[in-house]
Amino acid sequence: MNYEAPAWLPGGHLQTIWSALYARPVAGVSLQYRRERWDTPDGDFIDVDWLPGPAQRRLLVLFHGLEGSSSSHYAQAFAGCARAHDWGFAVAHFRGCSGELNHGPRAYHSGDFEEIGWILARFRQQHQGALLAVGISLGGNALLRWAEELGEQAARLVDAVASVCAPVDLAASGATIGRGFSRLVYTRRFLATMKPKAMQKLAQHPGLFSADALRVAQDLYTFDNVFTAPLHGFRDTQDYWRRASAKPHLHQIRIPALVLNARNDPFVPAWSLPRPVDVGRWVTLWQPDQGGHVGFAQGRAPGHLQAMPEAVAGWLAAQIRTT
Repeated sequence: MNYEAPAWLPGGHLQTIWSALYARPVAGVSLQYRRERWDTPDGDFIDVDWLPGPAQRRLLVLFHGLEGSSSSHYAQAFAGCARAHDWGFAVAHFRGCSGELNHGPRAYHSGDFEEIGWILARFRQQHQGALLAVGISLGGNALLRWAEELGEQAARLVDAVASVCAPVDLAASGATIGRGFSRLVYTRRFLATMKPKAMQKLAQHPGLFSADALRVAQDLYTFDNVFTAPLHGFRDTQDYWRRASAKPHLHQIRIPALVLNARNDPFVPAWSLPRPVDVGRWVTLWQPDQGGHVGFAQGRAPGHLQAMPEAVAGWLAAQIRTT
């Protein structure tokens, strides 16, 4: 992807924030989803939002980022792209991200590949045509972890996968978002929703973690140490970030996989990005100099967000098996 930011949108921070708040994600008529609730194997639930339409040969499934949903600007942009090409489209919400708190004593995390696996298996049961998956940020890392764990077996479920702005080295990204401007803006915004949801989870399941420790958490490292890591089987934040990171295992992928990261992403430092030597022949790296974190706005102000989804969708379509 050869992306150049417009002159009025300089720098990774502005490209990130403006695209999320002000750019136009969808051209034409606004989107209306149809929601399905799926029961999980462990007695919980997730919500899946579908873009209504006739049965299509191709289905694009999107896994959102941290605290994202089908309403996120990138989900709307990919939905608009799918609609323009007459593809089926669905957003699979991670637990607790659809507007209703899930029931179980867990939430979601960056390495949730088992969750990704059963969700994709369910989509495959319902759809017999080409199945494509894209993960954004956290969802992109989890999707890559699933492809890594499954190896050649992943081809039974999907034709190709793409990650967009995934923090494939969680320790590097965690340190970056925990400093300076990123800490003041992005970390504060994430914790503003994550901490109340965690406290609701504690009310559901008393004794699950220390409320006092959570209240004083001012960064994602501390939040993950108190909440994310212990609830999902990790020893601590360092163990979680190490085991959940996709970068060390990219060579294990055996289906077509696109890994797209802007080199000025304020969440993902350029030095931490995978190099060609880190991946096998199945993985394609796109690393434009600009784009921010899931930004990529183009055109005159306020800009539009169609270019990146179109490029990703075009790459995914080119990987569809014809035999």
